[in-house]
Amino acid sequence: MPIFKLISNSLCPYTQRAAILLAEKGIAFERCYIDLANKPGWFVRLSPLGKVPLLQVDDSVIFETAVICEYIEEATPSVPLYPADLLARAQQRGWAEFASAIIADIYAFYMAPDQPTFAAKSADLAARFRWLEQHLDHGPYFAGDDFGLVDAAFAPIFRLFDVFDEVVDHELFQGLQRVPTYRVALSRRASVQKVVVADYPQVFSQYLRGRGSHLAQLIAEPATV
Repeated sequence: MPIFKLISNSLCPYTQRAAILLAEKGIAFERCYIDLANKPGWFVRLSPLGKVPLLQVDDSVIFETAVICEYIEEATPSVPLYPADLLARAQQRGWAEFASAIIADIYAFYMAPDQPTFAAKSADLAARFRWLEQHLDHGPYFAGDDFGLVDAAFAPIFRLFDVFDEVVDHELFQGLQRVPTYRVALSRRASVQKVVVADYPQVFSQYLRGRGSHLAQLIAEPATV
């Protein structure tokens, strides 16, 4: 078995996706955290795009989340996290990319500079979750009883909302039933629970406070009352 090293910062949701897969497949791996605001020289030399995650496999490096996840899946066929049916597999790949689009929308949501932009980005996110609501199975996971790669893609999204819920009444899941149930099921998965630093909520909350955004102002308001 090769030696796996997953390189990331402490918050990256894309890296969490890869870490969940590794944990689900029982693959031992080392975590290495870097500061993306002060990238070490060795990381710059390894990463063509200057982004995380990177997966180092012995002396080779794989970059880009989707590619890393595909490699992990193909390297360990005895523990499949994709369905055997090719059409179902392609559909789940598509939904994993949909999860990536939600992460991009979440960034726009918490970086919105003012209330009108924040409201518009909130509406975009709510629309995404309504789409997800319509396509979830009866659970507990995306396609039913079996946890898969697409679930690893959505789990880091809902972890972000564990922090958002504490600071803003966003109402993004209002009127939905399957999405909140799915969120709870993912949060209870052992592989999901153990792939972040112990103080993740505090680290992410502090990160949000430093964004200079409308959400950052909402977080700061209780302290000024």
